[in-house]
Amino acid sequence: MKSQLRGLIEQAIAALRDAGTLPADLATPDFVVERPKDRAHGDFSTNAAMLLARPAKSNPRALAQALVDALPRGDDIAAVEIAGPGFLNFRLSPGAWGRQLAQVHAQGAAYGRNDSGGGRTAGVEYVSANPTGPLHVGHGRAGAIGDCIVRVLEANGWNAKREFYYNDAGVQINNLALSTQARARGLKPGDAQWPADAYNGDYIADVAAAYLRGESVEVDGQVVTGKDDPDDLEAIRRFAVAWLRREQNADLAAFGVTFDVYFLESSLYTDGKVEETVRTLVANGHTYEDGGALWLRTTAFGDDKDRVMRKSDGTYTYFVPDVAYHLSKWERGYERAITELGADHHGSLARVKAGLQALGRGIPENYPEYVLHQMVTVMRGGEEVKLSKRAGSYLTLRELIDEVGADAVRWFLVARRPDSQLVFDIDLARSQSLDNPVYYVQLSHARICGLMRQLDERGLGFDLEDGLAQPLDLSDDSLRALLIDLSRWPEVVATAGAQLEPHLVAAYLLELAQGFQSYYNDHQFLVDEAPVRNARLALALAVRQVLANGLGLLGVSAPERM
Repeated sequence: MKSQLRGLIEQAIAALRDAGTLPADLATPDFVVERPKDRAHGDFSTNAAMLLARPAKSNPRALAQALVDALPRGDDIAAVEIAGPGFLNFRLSPGAWGRQLAQVHAQGAAYGRNDSGGGRTAGVEYVSANPTGPLHVGHGRAGAIGDCIVRVLEANGWNAKREFYYNDAGVQINNLALSTQARARGLKPGDAQWPADAYNGDYIADVAAAYLRGESVEVDGQVVTGKDDPDDLEAIRRFAVAWLRREQNADLAAFGVTFDVYFLESSLYTDGKVEETVRTLVANGHTYEDGGALWLRTTAFGDDKDRVMRKSDGTYTYFVPDVAYHLSKWERGYERAITELGADHHGSLARVKAGLQALGRGIPENYPEYVLHQMVTVMRGGEEVKLSKRAGSYLTLRELIDEVGADAVRWFLVARRPDSQLVFDIDLARSQSLDNPVYYVQLSHARICGLMRQLDERGLGFDLEDGLAQPLDLSDDSLRALLIDLSRWPEVVATAGAQLEPHLVAAYLLELAQGFQSYYNDHQFLVDEAPVRNARLALALAVRQVLANGLGLLGVSAPERM
C-alpha cells in the first residue's frame, strides 16, 4: 500500500508541473510515506508538500491542498486530511483493508516475503567457536542472531549460506591437547604437574577417557579414532578437536542451528592461503619491516595504527589468517559477507577490512559487514547464574536449553538488539504466563488453532470466501488496529533484512499477538450468524498465518495446542 500511495503522490506532483503550479524542472523530492505514530492521525502520512514548498516558493499548506486536489482518486483512499505544517494524512477505505486481508490468505506462507535480494549470494558466519569446550550462552546468542539473519535474508530474496569458521589452529588448540593429555595421564586440576593454561572443566576428563578407550568420532565425513597412548600428543589433539566439534554440533542441532559450510582455519595454512595472502600484500607495497617484524600499513585504509602481520619469531598474528579467510569468501562468490561476533572482537575489524583493501582485488570497502552482540547475563531467582556442572566456569548452552527449552532460549537471545546487553531471566522464560513474550505469541497461535477445532466440534461451518466478502467496520478500533498490524508485516520483513535486525520480528509478533488478544477479548467468534462467524474467523486465520510466518523467521515453533 505504501508503494501504491507513493505512486499516486508522484502522479499528483506530475500533474501540478503540467498545470504550472510547480516549476516544470522541479525534481520530485525524496519524500516519505510512513505510518503515523498516533494511529488517530490516519493510516499513512507523507511530507511531500513540505519538501516541495521551499523550492516551489509556495506555502506548504497551500501546496498540500493542491496535491490533494490533484491526487488520483481510486476506491482505496477513503479520505485525505491536511495536518500541521503540511502533512498529508491518508485513511484507507474498508475495501482496501479487505483486499489486504485477502492478500494474506492468498499468499499464505509467502506473505511478507520479497525478492529484493534477487537471488544474490550472502555468506553469514556466526558462532565460530574454538573447538576447545562446550558452547556457552554467548555462543547461543550468536547462533540465534546469525541463524535468524539468514532466515530474514532468505525472506528478502537472498541466497544465504550459513558458515561456521573453526579456529582449529593456534595456542588454544595446543592448550586443549595438553589438557587432555594431562587428564589421560591421570592428572587433575590442582595437581602439581597440571598445565598452567589448561582447561579445567570436567568435559576434558570425558574427552581423555574416550580417547583412551579408542572411541571413533565422525565429523564432516572424517573419522578420528583414539588410542591407549597418552604420549601421542598429535593424536590427542586430533581426537580432542573432533570430539568437541561433534559435541558443539550436537548442541547447535538441539538449538535448531545448522550450517552449510564448515571452514577450518588450519586449511588456510595447509593450502598455502596465508602465505599467498602475505606475498600479495608485500608485492602490493603495503608492508614494511621494523624491529624484525613484518607490518601492514593499515593506516592507509582507515585503521588507527599500523599492525604487525608476522612477529619477530616468524609466527603470524591472528588477523592475518582472518584476511585470508575473508578473501576466500570473496573468491567463493559471496557478494556479501556478514560476520556475527561478540563485541570483544571490535578491535580487529578495521585491520581485517584494511587487509582486504590492500590486496587490490576490488573487494568493497564495507566487506565484510559485522554484527556485534553484547554479553548475556543469566539470572535465576534474582541471582546471576555463572557456574556449570560440566564446563566449570560458565553456563553451557545445552544446560540452558535443557532447563527452559529451545524455543524460549532462541526467542530471548534474539529478541533484543544485538548491541544491547541482555539479561536472560530463567524464571520468566520458563513461566507459562502472559508476561512471557514467547509464551504469549505461541499461545495466540494455538488459541486460533483451538477455535478451528471447536468449530468442527460444534458442527459449525466456515466459508473463507464469504468471510472475506463481508464489509469491514473500521469504527471498531480493535479490528482496525489488527488490520494495520497485519499490513505492516511485509515492511517488518524488509526492514529486518535491510538492517540485519531480526529482533524487529520478535517485537512485531508480540504487538500482533497483543492486538489479537484485544480483539479476541471483545468479540465472539463461533456465533450462529454465519456471515459474522466467517468474517471473524477469516481475520483470525490471517493472524495465525502471520504469526506462523514470523515464528518461522525466528526458528521458533508455532504450536497448535498449549
